[in-house]
Parts: sequence; structure tokens; C-alpha cells
Amino acid sequence: MDLLESAIKILARWDVAMALLAGSVGGVLIGAIPGVGPAVAIAILLPATFSMDPIVGLTVLLGIYGSSMYGGAIPAILINTPGTAVNALTTYDGYPMTARGEPRRALSLAYSASFFGGIFSVVCLILFAPVLAKIAPMFGSREIFLAALLGLILVVVAHRGQALIAGALASFGIFIQTIGLEPVKYSQRFTFGQDFLSGGINLIVVVLGLFALSQAFVLLTSEDEKIRLTKLRGGMFQGLRELARHPRVASVSAGFGVMMGMIPGVGEFTAQFMSYTYAQRSSKRPEDFGHGSSEGLIAAETSNNAVPAAAMVPLLALGIPGEALTAMMLSVFYVHNVVPGPGLFQNKMDFVVALYLALLILNVLVLIFLLFATNALIQVVRIPNRFLGVCILTLSFVGVYSLRNSATDCVMAAGFGVLGYILKRLSMPVVPIILGMVLGGIMEVKLRAGMARVKEPLDFIDRPVAFILFLAIILVLATHFRRVWLDRKSLKEAEWQSKQRSTSFGKMLLRRRNSLSMERGKLARARRLTWYRRLMDLF
Repeated sequence: MDLLESAIKILARWDVAMALLAGSVGGVLIGAIPGVGPAVAIAILLPATFSMDPIVGLTVLLGIYGSSMYGGAIPAILINTPGTAVNALTTYDGYPMTARGEPRRALSLAYSASFFGGIFSVVCLILFAPVLAKIAPMFGSREIFLAALLGLILVVVAHRGQALIAGALASFGIFIQTIGLEPVKYSQRFTFGQDFLSGGINLIVVVLGLFALSQAFVLLTSEDEKIRLTKLRGGMFQGLRELARHPRVASVSAGFGVMMGMIPGVGEFTAQFMSYTYAQRSSKRPEDFGHGSSEGLIAAETSNNAVPAAAMVPLLALGIPGEALTAMMLSVFYVHNVVPGPGLFQNKMDFVVALYLALLILNVLVLIFLLFATNALIQVVRIPNRFLGVCILTLSFVGVYSLRNSATDCVMAAGFGVLGYILKRLSMPVVPIILGMVLGGIMEVKLRAGMARVKEPLDFIDRPVAFILFLAIILVLATHFRRVWLDRKSLKEAEWQSKQRSTSFGKMLLRRRNSLSMERGKLARARRLTWYRRLMDLF
């Protein structure tokens, strides 16, 4: 109880209240504008948050992170264009509802599902905080190194079909982090005699270039679309009643969001598709999914809004970000000498609880704002792309220059902006570069500290937590390589079958092969049934 009172005192300030309001409303506005997204907004705001108190700066960023998904549902439902990338699944059932004349119902249901997911995850994590406080001290340098390595591997393998590219980009991020003075002996690494590289490459410069400037270039080179919007009539409270009719789907989807959010590199997309698949398989009307199913919309919106609070767990408990947005927030901690990790849960538990309470309040503020201001809010969808591009470009360069009053930083940010633009045009991931920079620095420091007590290779994993993390790394890699092998095998099988279908002799062989496969299947089932009957006879 004393912990809760202390956390409330941290939040009971006028500047924190203004940050809560600005973050919640601003995040909704940013999410509702297609093509911007929370990553761009957070990248632009990062330099400004460095001059604020940690709780104020983090509250603004958390507000944008958590509320942008609410706003992203608006264009996804009304014009079939997701406001943020994670709202793509919302279009499956949200837009068909609009097409049949039910936009108000779809928006109200999306808001209600998002609110339930956000509140569910925050409550779960507040209850889980004492357990984290006991587990966090078990992580030493070796454990944090292995956890960071596991997070980096999960980020890479999560890009299915692009794992090799993601791995190369993550390695590039690690390389960028090594540029400058080496932290122990202060020898220069990869500076090539250039004085401006001695201080290293600033993470914020890279973030603003890869996310904000690259998106500005995308918007400036894209044409504006003519959008027609219809005014919504009636109240927006219908979704709250409809959500209450599907408690199972909402609860399971929120649970998926919490579990996937706590795993680095997984995030909203995996949680959404797991929730959507479960909802479809357990539904009495699975044929409605993709054609305006209320259960499908609940599954998509509940799961993605349950992730932000859960994604703070590895960041706060271990100092390991699981995605680009939490990696950006990590820099705010470091600027104010607040080091996330086991010490934070031991020494500043009230600060952690205050952050979760801030997320709780944010969800309430966002829901109230959306229920009464949606008709005015939907007009932001009409903002021209090129106007947005110019605004983002200007704000980004102002933010970069304000870091160190350096024109060199602006040039470097522009270079990373061009790189990010090229990667986006080639449909390659940008996030591994940022996580490579952040996790690479953590891994280097913790590896140096951990090796001081290691005499043999096996000594590195001689503690229970370290051994479990090592096994998890082996399991993830083995699962990934097995999946790659199965994908290649199925591709070769498909190519062989397509070749066989082109000739009459091949068609005969294919029919014979399919017939043999069916016979083998029947024989295997008969054998299993025989063994089952024998087993039952024993009892």
C-alpha cells in the first residue's frame, strides 16, 4: 500500500498531468494520420524529452506509443488504410462493416476492445510487478548478455523470409555502435582519422534518420489521395455493450498480447495473428471472419493494445528493449542516469508502478476523448501527404541540430534517412539496425564484465538462469533452421509437382504417389488404433 501511495505522489504533479493529456491526445492524432505512425513521432520528440524529468518525458512517449493504435483504427475502418502498421489486421473486419453501413459500430467496438486490452495488460503487470522484483536480482552480467543475445536473435528470426537480411542489418547496427572511443582503454575504433567520429554516432541521429526522415521522403514522393468521409451519427457507446457479449475472445486475445509483448522481438503482429486465428477457430460463425465479424475485430484490436504495457517488462526489468519504440525510450532513461535493470526494481519500484499507473490513466483518457471527439478527429485523415512530409522533414532537422548544435549530425541523419528510404522501397526491415545498436552496446559491456570470472567456456552458463537462457537460444535457432529446411522442402515439392503435371507420364506418377501416401496414412492410423486397443485391454 505504501508503494502505491508513493507511485501516486510521483504522478500527482501538474507537468505529469499535462504530459498524460498531451501524450494521449497526440498519440491518437498521430495514429489517425496514415503514413506517420508512433515511431516517427517519438523520434521527433526524443530531443525535447531530454530536458524533462524522467517521469514526464517517459509519460509523453508512453502516451504516444499506447494511444497511437487507438487512432490507427480510424482510417483502417473508414478508408481501408491502416493508420499504423499494427492496424493492418483491423481492416479485415473493420472496413467490411463500414462498407455495409456500420462505421459507427465498427469504431465503437474497436475503441472498446482496445481499451479492454490496454487495461487488462496494465492490471496484469501491476500484479506481476512483485514477482519481477524478486526475479530481476537473479540476472547478473552474464544473464543480461544472454538475454540481450536472445532478444537480438528473436528480432532476426521474427522476419520470416528476410532473416538473413535482418541479421545483416542487425550486424550493421552493432558495427555502428562500435564506432568511436572504446569504453575501457579509450582507443579509437573505425574512426579512420576523422575527428567527428571520435564521439561515436548518436543513437538519436540514426533513429531520426531511419524513421522520421525516411518517412518524410516517402510522403514527399507519394501522391495525395482523394478521400471521402461520411459523418458518423449517434453515440459511440454501443461497442462497450457488444464487447461484453464476447468475454472469452477478449480475454484470450488480451492474454496473447501480454505474453507476446514480454518476449523481445515478437510484438503486436504475432499476438494479433494468434488471437485472430484462435477467435476464428473457436467461433460459431468462422465464415464471417474477413467479412465484418465483430469477433475478428475484437481479437485484432484487443491483442495489439495489450502489447505496449507488456513490452515495458524486458525494458524495465533487464534494460533490454524488444522493439524500436522501447529502444528509443531507453535513451531517455540513460540521459537522466536512470538505469533500467534489476537495480530499478530494487531501488525505484515506486517509479515502475508510477509508469504502469500512467498507462492505466492514459487508456481511460483516450477512450473518453475518442467517444466524444471522433467526428472531429476523422478529418485529420484528409491532411495531404506532401504537407506532412515537409512538416516531418523540418521538425526532424530541428531535433537533430538541437542535440549538439552540429551540422555534421544533420548530414549524418540525412544519410541514414536516404538509407531508410531505400530499405523501405525494397521492403526491407529498418528495426534491426536500431536494436543492433542498442543491444550491441549492452552485450559489449555485459560480456566484458561477465568474462572477468569465467575461466572455462562452460563457466559462462554455470548458473541456472544463464543455462536456461542458453537453452532458449539453442531452441530458437534449432526451430528457425528446421522451419527454413521445411520451407525449402515444400518449395522443392511444389516445383516437382508442377513439373510432373506438365506431362501425361508425370500425372500418372503423381496420382500413384498420392495413392501410396493415402494408403500409408490409413495403415499408420490402423496401427495406432491397434496399439490403443491393446493398451486399453491392459487396464
